Amino acid sequence: MSEIVDDPIRRPPVEDDEVPAFWRRLGLPGLADVHTHFLPPRLLRKVWAYFDAAGPLVGTEWPIRYRWSDAERVAHLHRLGVRAFTALAYPHRPGMAAALNRWTLDFARATPGCLPSATFYPEPEAVGYVTDALAEGARVFKVHVQVGGFLPTDPALDKVWGLLAEAGVPVVVHVGHAPVGTAHTGPEAFAALLARHPRLAAIVAHLGAPDYTAFLDLAESYERVRLDTTMAFTSFFDRFVPFPDGERSRLRELGLAGKVLLGSDFPNIPYPYAEQLDGLARLDLGDDWLRAVCWANAAALFDLS
Repeated sequence: MSEIVDDPIRRPPVEDDEVPAFWRRLGLPGLADVHTHFLPPRLLRKVWAYFDAAGPLVGTEWPIRYRWSDAERVAHLHRLGVRAFTALAYPHRPGMAAALNRWTLDFARATPGCLPSATFYPEPEAVGYVTDALAEGARVFKVHVQVGGFLPTDPALDKVWGLLAEAGVPVVVHVGHAPVGTAHTGPEAFAALLARHPRLAAIVAHLGAPDYTAFLDLAESYERVRLDTTMAFTSFFDRFVPFPDGERSRLRELGLAGKVLLGSDFPNIPYPYAEQLDGLARLDLGDDWLRAVCWANAAALFDLS
């Protein structure tokens, strides 16, 4: 680690304007971030207000760093060199998902670099609008069981999970207990889902924090289960749910095997985007690992060129 810190050429990025030098040094064409959020403006304002109030599912002060317009945030990702990103939306009640999908899919069509993104909720209409989203080209879905307040094994979703498993389209699943656990989160609930749908292409958000070990086990056990790095290894996250040092070797092997992907939670983060990359670099797991996590693994999954 000292070599990275002391060598100015290899020093991890601290500020956002240093990010392009980071991926260029690694010989990458840019970055691929599988966990970013773009929402309809009215809903986004409500989400930010919830963070501002340190709502019960946030549990701490969480100042939004990038409280900008859509255009400004897209331009910033492009300046950073983020060549592929998502517009992850998630409903907190029935009747929202179909409209969210219309917005996020339209947003992706109008936004260079944005992967067509969609979502769903346990409700009778889910199979229909998920089928429609796939037909419109959705390439990634998002489910947030903590916010939605449902178990991933809810019977209303069984056909949806089967449809997505058959299609091989990845689903970013926030199923870990962090930042605040509920009756619907945790590795047991996710393991039960995978037992029913072992071919599901799932990306576990936040490395499954705080149950890192259990979710690493699931990524090793299921061919299509991957993990994203969202907020992990940042000073903000490490205060609450630090990654266990003893699992770094497994994290390295999974990353090199294509199973760890860069995620950031942009724009809903209380620190510069660069800090996510700084945290990954300071793990000192090697440049090949950084190349895989920051670009190659997502490039293979989403067939990026």
